[in-house]
Amino acid sequence: MTAAFTFPGQGSQAVGMGKTLAEAFPAARAVFDEVDAALSERLSAIIWDGPGETLQLTQNTQPALMAMSIATLRALESEAGFSVARDAAFVAGHSLGEYSALAAAGSLSITDTARLLRTRGLAMQKAVPVGVGAMAALLGLDYETAVAVASEAAQGQVCQAANDNGGGQVVVSGDKAAVDRAVEIAKGKGAKRAMLLPVSAPFHCTLMQPAADVMAEALAGVVINKPACPLVSNVLASAITDPDEIRRRLVEQVTGTVRWRESVAYMAGHGVRRFFEIGAGKVLSGLVKRIADGAIGISVGGPNDIGAARQALDAAQSA
Repeated sequence: MTAAFTFPGQGSQAVGMGKTLAEAFPAARAVFDEVDAALSERLSAIIWDGPGETLQLTQNTQPALMAMSIATLRALESEAGFSVARDAAFVAGHSLGEYSALAAAGSLSITDTARLLRTRGLAMQKAVPVGVGAMAALLGLDYETAVAVASEAAQGQVCQAANDNGGGQVVVSGDKAAVDRAVEIAKGKGAKRAMLLPVSAPFHCTLMQPAADVMAEALAGVVINKPACPLVSNVLASAITDPDEIRRRLVEQVTGTVRWRESVAYMAGHGVRRFFEIGAGKVLSGLVKRIADGAIGISVGGPNDIGAARQALDAAQSA
């Protein structure tokens, strides 16, 4: 198998996502219904009709993006014959997308995943008061340089590499003053661009420890099955299948670096050439091309993508 199924993270959301899928395919509609039931509210109405500010709330964004990803996967399964167990060498997801990946691989139920992501979103927002933390994208620096920038900027505060996205894109996270310093230091070290991101909290740094504690308790209360294919963990950038380790790494992920560049490189190093980005947006597909020479990113997020995805999967199986 030379295919991997990947799942996007926060930032890919848009009002209206998944509406045409749900209208076209009953299997997709059933996922949105299940998420609504799990959360005891019509999150689907917010996803499809807005308002955008409500969808952007972290506690809504996270389960919404998961619903979109799994609805897309169910359409691929019912209409194009996709099977995670048969067709995917690996699953992986960017930050919250890791939960989507686990739901896709049967490791977590959709109901548990929706509730975990609602809890995760609320806990991450609550961990740091608004305005205390910040995140910034440093573009055009390699990872080692970006880590050095964050270390220099910390000055006794928190400033860490949060996302190593690949293609010279590293996000740093921490106390706002420290992140502000990192932006200026990065410019001095030759960054093409360095800019604050419009986020509500400093994700993936040690300031998120209160949220990690909440998730440790929440994850202890759910069943995690062995996934149908290996998960490439954000914090390890390597494959795992043991449920207890998955639980542990999901807790570490809240404060740890999302090692996406290394994760894609790991999968490519194990023969993956086609990376299906299942759900909202095309961010991960763009990154794949910049990380792994010869790799192909295939974005699947609407009814019109289903047929092309089937052709790409056939090509992957015959490669």
